[in-house]
Amino acid sequence: MICPVTRPQQPSEHPSPRPGGEGPGHSGDHTHHHGPAAPVSRHLRTVIAAVLIPFAAAVVVGLAVLWPGGAPAHHRSGVGFDQETQQGVVTRVVAMDCADAHAAQLPSSGDGSSAGAGAGSSGSSAPSAPSGQSAAGGCKKATVRVETGKDKGRQFDEVVQPDAPRQFHVKQRVVLAYAPKAPHDLQYSVTDVDRAFPLYLLAGIFAVAVVVVGRMRGVTALVALAVSFGVLTLFILPAVLQGSNPLLVAVIGAGAIMLIALYLCHGLTARTSVAVLGTLVSLLLTGVLGLVFIRWTSLTGNTDESTGLIHGLYPGIDMSGLLLAGVIIGSLGVLDDVTVTQTSAVWELHQADPSMGTRALYRAGIRIGRDHIASVVNTLVLAYAGAALPLLLLFSIADSGVGTVANSELVAEEIVRTLVGSIGLVASVPVTTVLAALVVAADRSGPPQPATGPGGVPRQSGALPAPRRPTGHRRKR
Repeated sequence: MICPVTRPQQPSEHPSPRPGGEGPGHSGDHTHHHGPAAPVSRHLRTVIAAVLIPFAAAVVVGLAVLWPGGAPAHHRSGVGFDQETQQGVVTRVVAMDCADAHAAQLPSSGDGSSAGAGAGSSGSSAPSAPSGQSAAGGCKKATVRVETGKDKGRQFDEVVQPDAPRQFHVKQRVVLAYAPKAPHDLQYSVTDVDRAFPLYLLAGIFAVAVVVVGRMRGVTALVALAVSFGVLTLFILPAVLQGSNPLLVAVIGAGAIMLIALYLCHGLTARTSVAVLGTLVSLLLTGVLGLVFIRWTSLTGNTDESTGLIHGLYPGIDMSGLLLAGVIIGSLGVLDDVTVTQTSAVWELHQADPSMGTRALYRAGIRIGRDHIASVVNTLVLAYAGAALPLLLLFSIADSGVGTVANSELVAEEIVRTLVGSIGLVASVPVTTVLAALVVAADRSGPPQPATGPGGVPRQSGALPAPRRPTGHRRKR
């Protein structure tokens, strides 16, 4: 629902005559107003509401119908992320001979393998020490204590190879993989480092910086961010796992995030509503383009270990639809920024020069938008390139040509994702600018015709009234 805002009465719009035929009085009748631009007329607010209220109602109905009530239960496969984990802490680290460690058949750490990887192997397969490093003392034995679960307090030893990328130290908190069906001595192994504290600290620094700089706007931005994560984790992800159409779930979830975040951060105003309309149109364009080109390029969405594991656990999920859902959700955050900026720019231009018409407002606003497009598109492309940098390095090592690299599904998926999102982003600038220009320039119902001075010459709004013609004889000096 669009927040109704009463338009303040301006002296130039409703002049109150003074005795003797004078125009508006001097006291409190200045038309200079410092602050937010005057809201649009009731008629235009009604038109905007007629578009947005049905959309908001459809989002609410979609949330109610598709609400999953939690992710479906499944039997853990013990592979990758789909394994039971516990928390642990390293209590002791001592040097030892790598040959002795292998002879004792202790679980090996550092390469991400599960417990018992070396169990049952012969002594002849013992790992050799790296060149220039003696076997004696080359390895380390870390004693780890289980901190959570039914085996809390239990200790086990894990060998760290000298060339392992992850080395342990005393009091380091770690994540343990638990395999209940494995032999007793091999049920636990270190699978990762516990990074909870530094991540929480970084999130706290981020929140403080946002609040200190943004003040109340920063607080609302953090609340909107929490709501976005809530919609993502409580609705979108579980609904997809329950078997709902990923594209439909993404559209409803993105609509809910868009409505809540924009109105929460920028208020229930017509200006925000225009930004919502621009974002909605751009998202629809992004969805249509994504649907066409994902099917045209025959992208399956099953390109890495994570998507392969998802497909194995939940074969009913449409992976190509999941890819399209990711394109839509990924584009939403950047679109919000562009549409809000363009709407605010047009509103401020109109406030600075109320005489500007639709065409002049659009031309001035689109000049601002072109600079925004250049920077944001470059940011989007570099963000995707940075995420795919290890993959690009692999292709460089293989000395593959540009055509071969682009044709592989791994890279083609990122190309489609980047270009579809960028097209929607570019389109959002003229779409939002023309919507904002039409709304603010069409607000012509309130102000009456300006008063005219002597000879029918229009007098500027807020100008001082013409001097009253004397009725008597002028006194001689």
